[in-house]
Amino acid sequence: MTDPNHPAPDAQPPVEPPVYTAPAADPTYAPPAPPAAPQAPAYGEYAAAPPSAPAYADNGYAAAPAYSAGYPAAPTPGRTMGIVALVLAIVPIGLQLVGLILGIVALVQSRKAGQKNGIALAAIIVSSVLIVLGIIATIAVVAWFATQGTDLVNQVTQCQADPSGSVVFNGVTISCQELLEQSNR
Repeated sequence: MTDPNHPAPDAQPPVEPPVYTAPAADPTYAPPAPPAAPQAPAYGEYAAAPPSAPAYADNGYAAAPAYSAGYPAAPTPGRTMGIVALVLAIVPIGLQLVGLILGIVALVQSRKAGQKNGIALAAIIVSSVLIVLGIIATIAVVAWFATQGTDLVNQVTQCQADPSGSVVFNGVTISCQELLEQSNR
């Protein structure tokens, strides 16, 4: 029997472990040669192909998608303020003056950046037109009430001078007694 510490005399000497060597470099390959240009077949070699037929078959792959170069457009300075100004210019509560001011500020910001802002310009125009129409409507209403009030004062004065008569007020004939009772005089 042999012991690992005491080998038999006829045994061979132990073999040294192999030395590590780096693997060989990957072989380099030459790029494939471009396909040869199609040549016209010799006369009689093929049946005549129509002249519009391609010399090669379609490979079945779709074309690569188009690349749209460029970045998205930068936001126009004052655009949001222009939208707010347009909304305020349309609101019938009387915020047209605020819309006009915001529209002007938004337009100035856009012009400083060298860009156009049509929304701010629209807000300025709409708010200006509505302010002018509001002023005209206010003047018309005040004038109408003033004439109605003056007419009523004249009718009451006339009835106080002659309480037994009648007057025409807004196209309606009313007795002076009834008119004086309604005006509490």
